[in-house]
Amino acid sequence: MPCLPCTRDVQQRPLRDIPMSQQDLPSKATYRGSCLCGAVHYEVDGDILFASHCHCSMCRKAHGAAFGSYGGVPSDKFRFTRGNDVVRTFASSPGVERRFCQHCGSPLTWTSHQHPDYVAFTLGTLETPLPMPAGMRHIHVASKAPWYEICDSLPRADGDG
Repeated sequence: MPCLPCTRDVQQRPLRDIPMSQQDLPSKATYRGSCLCGAVHYEVDGDILFASHCHCSMCRKAHGAAFGSYGGVPSDKFRFTRGNDVVRTFASSPGVERRFCQHCGSPLTWTSHQHPDYVAFTLGTLETPLPMPAGMRHIHVASKAPWYEICDSLPRADGDG
């Protein structure tokens, strides 16, 4: 059976292939995002250094979806600008912390004690338009949801890639 979400009319182009105008791009690579209810806002100053769609079971459960999509930056480039008092932390596994809004439950960040100088934030909470991040890939595909078929040509890794 073909992968229906990826079946495209010949005239259509995937969104990642449509160039964004310069006015749509953030100035000085500043990205802004927020949670679903708007209680928490954040900013990222600088380029996203790594990006992935993580298919591990914990990310799937945290996002309630087939995978979680993250962008990574140095910790000093990410900051909460509003609602820090309603951000809660969950230690999902030894050395890993996930931050989320206590009101709406939106997942916001993922950090690891193995990489304390970096923070991964959820790309789905961005409000600033984001072109396809360089190096975007699928990770932990060996544990992907059996009901989901990866239909794109991004690199894949069974581990963290």
